This record gives sequence, C-alpha cells and structure tokens, in this order.
Amino acid sequence: MAQSTKYIFITGGVTSSLGKGIIAASLGKLLQARGFSVTIQKFDPYLNIDPGTLNPYEHGECYVTDDGAETDLDLGHYERFLNVPTSQNNNITTGRIYNNVITKERKGEFLGKTVQVIPHITDEIKCNFYKLGEDGKYDVVITEIGGCVGDIESLPFIEAVRQARWDLGPGNFLVIHLTLIPYLKAAKELKTKPTQHSVKQLLEAGIQPDILVCRTEHPLPSEVKKKLALFCNVQLNSVIEAMDAESIYDVPLLMKKEKLDERVLSKLKLSSKSNIDLETWKDFLGKLKNPTQEVTIGLIGKYVSLPDSYKSIIESFTHAGAAVECKVNLQLISSEEINSENYQSKLGELDGILVAPGFGERGFEGKIETVRFARENQIPFFGICLGMQVAVIEFSRNVLGLDGANSTEMDPNTPYPVIALMEEQKKIDQMGGTMRLGSYACDLKKGSKAAIAYGKTKIQERHRHRYEFNNAFLEQLESKGLIASGKNPETGLVEIIELKNHPWFVGVQFHPEYKSTVLNPQPLFVKLIQAALDNKKNK
Repeated sequence: MAQSTKYIFITGGVTSSLGKGIIAASLGKLLQARGFSVTIQKFDPYLNIDPGTLNPYEHGECYVTDDGAETDLDLGHYERFLNVPTSQNNNITTGRIYNNVITKERKGEFLGKTVQVIPHITDEIKCNFYKLGEDGKYDVVITEIGGCVGDIESLPFIEAVRQARWDLGPGNFLVIHLTLIPYLKAAKELKTKPTQHSVKQLLEAGIQPDILVCRTEHPLPSEVKKKLALFCNVQLNSVIEAMDAESIYDVPLLMKKEKLDERVLSKLKLSSKSNIDLETWKDFLGKLKNPTQEVTIGLIGKYVSLPDSYKSIIESFTHAGAAVECKVNLQLISSEEINSENYQSKLGELDGILVAPGFGERGFEGKIETVRFARENQIPFFGICLGMQVAVIEFSRNVLGLDGANSTEMDPNTPYPVIALMEEQKKIDQMGGTMRLGSYACDLKKGSKAAIAYGKTKIQERHRHRYEFNNAFLEQLESKGLIASGKNPETGLVEIIELKNHPWFVGVQFHPEYKSTVLNPQPLFVKLIQAALDNKKNK
C-alpha cells in the first residue's frame, strides 16, 4: 500500500439513509477543490455479489461504471460531485468478499488452514480497502461503509476498519461517524442519546471516531455540541452540524462552512495544496436556484413510487436544467396507469416526455401509448434503453403497419421481432447472461439531432441491456422516417434512433444519465429541455 495515501472511513449510526454517500461526496469535493486527487469507494454489507440483481424498490437504481460494473447508486453521487469516473473497484459487497475467499480456499491457497472471519475475511476486506491507493494515483481514498453500526452484516467491515488503523499508522487514518440528532416535538428538545449509543457501539468494536457529523433538522446549540464532544470522546471542533439542505449540491458548501475539510486536513497532517476553488460549483448553484424559465417534463416508468429507482435521470435533469437556467418540474407517472382511454388527461399538460429504462412487460403498453402520443402531437420525446425500444416498436406497429411487432423480451413468438437478441451478441458475451454492460463507442450521423446535441460525431456511452435493435428491419423503418443516427462502429448495432419530421424525438439504447455530472451536463438532456421550452412557447 502506498503510504503517502491517506484513508478516511465513513460509518453511519442510529438509522440508515442519513446521507453517508452525500457527505462522502461533499468531503471529496472539498478536498478536490484544494488540489488533492480523491476517490471514494462504497462497501455494502449485503450478500448479493453486486446490485445488478436487486429490485430497484429494494435498493434504488443500479449504477453502471465505464468498465461495466453494476454498482450501488452512491457511486453515481461520487461521479456527479467529483467528475471522476469510478470502476468495479469502487464498490465491494460482502458477497464479493466471501466469494473471493471461498474461491481461494477451493484452490488451496490457504494451505490447509482453517478459514475464519478473522483473519481471512477481514484481510480480504482490508486488501480491497487499500487497492485504489496502491498505484499512488490518489492522495486520499474515502471509504463509505454501508448500513448501520451494530448491524450483524457490517461487523466484519467494522473490525477491518479497526485493524486498518494499526496497518496505516497515525496521521494516515481517520474515521468520520455520521449520526442523527432527533428533535422531540413534545419535549421541544434535541436528543443526543441515540448518538451516544451509536458511538458506544463503535467503541465496543474498538473504534474511536475522530469526527462526528450530526444530521439534524434544527441548528445544534453549543451546549448540545459540548455534550456530544464530552460523551462521545471527540474534540468540540470535531462535532460537525449537518442541517437538512435545500439541495444535495448545497452540502459541500455547508460542510465547508462547518470546517469539515479543515478538521480532516489537520487530523491527517495535510497542508492544502492550493486555495480552495469552488467558483464553478457556486456558479452551478446560482443557476440552479435562480432559473429564468420553467418546463414540465413527464418521466414515464414503472418504478415511480420510489424516485431513487431513477436517481441518475432525475439528477441529469438538475444538471441540464441549471445549464439552461430552467427549472424542470419533473412529473413521475406510472406507465401502468396509462392506456388508450386516458393518455390525453395523463400526458396532455406536459411540455416534454421521457420514457424510462426498465426490464419486463409490466407497464409496457402504457409506454407504447405514451410514445404514440408524443410522436403524433409533436411533443419533445426522449427514450432511454427500453424507452428507445418502445419507440421502435410503436413506430413499427402504427406507421409501418407491422401488427404484433414487439421485442422478443415481451413476446418470444412475435411475427416482427424489431427488438431481439442478436446472434453475434450471443457469441460475444458469455458474462452476466447476454447483458451488454459498460462503455461502448458510438458513431453519429453528421447533421443528426444527436450529433448536433453532442457537437461531435464520435461518443462513448454506458450500456446496461440485453436486447438490441434488429437490423433486419432498419431499411423499412428508415424508408418511413425513423432514422438510425448512431451506430456501434464495430458491430453495426443501432444505438440511437430519431424521427425526421419532429422537433425532438430521440431514443438511445445506452444510458446517458450515468455520465451526467455537475460540471458536464448530459447534452441530450439539455436539448430535451430546450425543445420542451420551445414546445411550451408554441402552445
């Protein structure tokens, strides 16, 4: 392990979903703004090897990296804040750790020793803690430990953190504990006891937190901070208040005001490489909070009751909206509730429509109705992954007259499989079933809507899908005005479709939302918002 690399561990207590990922990303942003190279990794205590098989209702969206890893949605926050790509090494689960250890045991690598949680599982965890710091690329590696202190699942991770303090030595290791200070309305009082208990559990596991970050709905009076410092054995200036923020993008500035980065630098004996530069971040926030116009865009999908299922898409609208100083009122509409009778009342007030990605046939016909409505009424439309496939199917049925046209995912016996598993794809990809995952190249047609949006003709975008556009139908579709404007240069697979005589009708096979960041808003989202603004003016 490169000893020049500093390691910060972020644990959570009292309850989950306190925002460890946002605190990790905000701290990373502040250190980056001071000139340090930073990466963030997430260790998840569940037994799935990766989140790829998890229902979005259970765990929110599955985020995909350039190298094709299916990861936790917190990695999306890391990339959006830091503008630095992550990889499969940035997200490790208990399942992966045990899988690695058991594979080694089966190969005889432990030389007949009894394989145990300590040292074998904890050694494997530590090995993954240090992996990103080993090549000397990063000054600071921030590690977020998922779940809550005290959970049975996270015990091996907490033990590995305890051991890491001795491996790394003083000045190279830091623990930040994120906790909740609840406010009891009846007593009109902020309560520190849950935090005391949470820190006590950490201490029982042999870890003394260096900094406490306290989530709260009310400002923390100095006597509450003093009490926390005294009972939790931390310095008074290391008790950091984290008030609920209007936007997650406010959090870096709030943490700067609370001097979180300064406390971290002093404890890690780091001197700032440069003056903190957050000007572009402040510009973004200024535009985000002071829009000059607004539009209403419908996000049509089947997981709308848990917005985290579409986290990257929602954040892409935030980035793109700020870029054009426009407030995007996003309406999440369940595709299961849309049918041929009610589509006008459900969709009629929208300035633009996005049909979301997804798997399976639930809500599929509702998506078909949505696309037809957008196509026939010249409403700006953007289809992502399944959304693009739905657009092809709708056009095939209603314009080409191919009755029963479908994807072989929905109907294996469709007479017109306009979306299907490609033979060549079956041969290429033996990993993860037939899923195409990670970053692939795409060549854009000069002058197409997509090429104009990107401002170039060669792009790289991330994929997560099984079924492809069936090129056997390409000529027929193009003859009626549905153009393939983006193709994979190696396989010839269609990546982008668009309609000729429509203000903005674009479908993409990839997931553009995964690469949208605060500093680089995704161009297709920017163009959709601009088209929706034009549509609103022309109404």
